[in-house]
Amino acid sequence: MDHFSFRDGRLYCEAVALEELAGQVGTPAYVYSRATIERHVNVLKQALDGVPNHICYAVKANPSLAVLDLMRSHGVGFDAVSGGELARVMTIGADLSGVILSGVGKRDDEIERAINADLMYICAESREEVLAIDQIARRLNQKARVTIRVNPNVDAQTHPYIATGLKENKFGVPSNAALRLAAEMAEMGGVELCGLSCHIGSQITQLAPFRDAATLIAGMVRQLRGGGVPIRYLGVGGGLGIPYGAETPPGPDAYGRAVAEAVGDLDVTLVLEPGRVLVGNAGVLLSRVVRKKPTPSGEFVIVDAGMNELMRPALYGAEHQIVPVVSGTVAPASANEPVTIVGPVCESADTFARDLNDICLATGDLIAIRSAGAYGFCMSSTYNGRPRPAEVLCDGDRWQIIRDRETEKELWRGERRLAAQNGDENG
Repeated sequence: MDHFSFRDGRLYCEAVALEELAGQVGTPAYVYSRATIERHVNVLKQALDGVPNHICYAVKANPSLAVLDLMRSHGVGFDAVSGGELARVMTIGADLSGVILSGVGKRDDEIERAINADLMYICAESREEVLAIDQIARRLNQKARVTIRVNPNVDAQTHPYIATGLKENKFGVPSNAALRLAAEMAEMGGVELCGLSCHIGSQITQLAPFRDAATLIAGMVRQLRGGGVPIRYLGVGGGLGIPYGAETPPGPDAYGRAVAEAVGDLDVTLVLEPGRVLVGNAGVLLSRVVRKKPTPSGEFVIVDAGMNELMRPALYGAEHQIVPVVSGTVAPASANEPVTIVGPVCESADTFARDLNDICLATGDLIAIRSAGAYGFCMSSTYNGRPRPAEVLCDGDRWQIIRDRETEKELWRGERRLAAQNGDENG
């Protein structure tokens, strides 16, 4: 469920008319619904009621400071995968005892920052990384809380680019090697093994992969405890999918039950790392039709948003629902032919939807690309010299710009022109 709806033929975000909003902030622009984010957080919490748990929002899904503020206000912790994401979390004053640092390629300076911040734990991805954490912690005269990320070799049945739990993926440690590493960690002076975790992928639409992975990790926890290792945390990652179109992913309640049943009566705190499921359907990308272009192979509708604003269709072949912001627009008769909606970027991959039969658009019309709240702006770029869009958060009948539209001058911020040589004064 989300809080985007049509009223008298016009699309609203909560009580804000998107047609009017676009007139004030311009396009392209990302627009988020506060009520939708809050509802999704509360539904997930309710699904886990009665199970000791800690929710760590996956910052990578949407790292906007205002979104992080909103998560913090609801008692949600954070899963950061880089020093930059950790810096964002620290900037908003998050309780660092509820923050974890993940990521397959942590630099030593990122590990040192995490240790000094006294995070909930660092999720280690390899034996070499554990050795680095141990060395850095001992140098700092500290002991770092660490979990081992296990690669359970479970097929998440999702796009191969976002599957992370198969043996051929770069993530995590195979289960047998993880058990050996746990025994080795007991002899290290700079680390405390406090848990096991896994994360098998993103946009997962079936329960079986979650259940299989959680069952495997729970069995490993029992085995380690039998050897005297006091495991406190069991991380089950994130990855629950959302309905972009025809998908029918399980709801948070079914997901919560499946994970809880797999873990059984283990006295551990479940750590979840949801991202997309909390913010994905809470956002849209507003864009305006720039031109219509009939060709022998069909009609193109060219909009002012491109793959640099929303990378998912070009990168994954992802399909987002696209709707006119004002329905019933009068358009030329040719609009009854199937249309392909494309952006202005100089790549044929800059395509949002192909051969649509159920949309009628004219030059100047507004569209909303739905389910763009996750992995939208955060994956955007300035390719083709295109400034990144504004971000807006709606709250009832009020709205605020939470990120200014980038200016052209900011495109070359930090750059230096060629140094002057041979009397050239243009340097």
